[in-house]
Amino acid sequence: MKPPTNDPRPPYRQVADAVRRDIEAGRIKPGEQLPSYRELEERFEVASMTARSAVRVLREEGLVYTVQGRGSYVADAVGPGGELIEAKNFTGGQTVDEGESGPDSTQAPGSLTEILHALRDQMRTLNAEVQTLKQEVAELKSRQRS
Repeated sequence: MKPPTNDPRPPYRQVADAVRRDIEAGRIKPGEQLPSYRELEERFEVASMTARSAVRVLREEGLVYTVQGRGSYVADAVGPGGELIEAKNFTGGQTVDEGESGPDSTQAPGSLTEILHALRDQMRTLNAEVQTLKQEVAELKSRQRS
């Protein structure tokens, strides 16, 4: 599905918008892995850098986070003040981007907000590991059947 040629926006914005719509429609849920760069390239018939730029836009918006070597995942819902909107949706892994600062960066060390963010990051890491293990189990089962 190649981006429309009559759309004046850059292709990476078009791809980002399409993936954002998938997230907003619930086709990709919090904690679920986004399609790989290669899958995005094939789906939208775009170059590698275009797919990477699209994911970067979504990451900058806070919709997704990337775990180096594992992929990108849909982020939890976080309010403008950094508070968790749906604590039941803890998911995923640590972001590749370091040095994030926000309203909570001025909080005292050990504050409840810092502790919650640390727990969220740990849960994200664990979820990414679970996703990897599930994939490995599926591959092993597939090889056993062959």
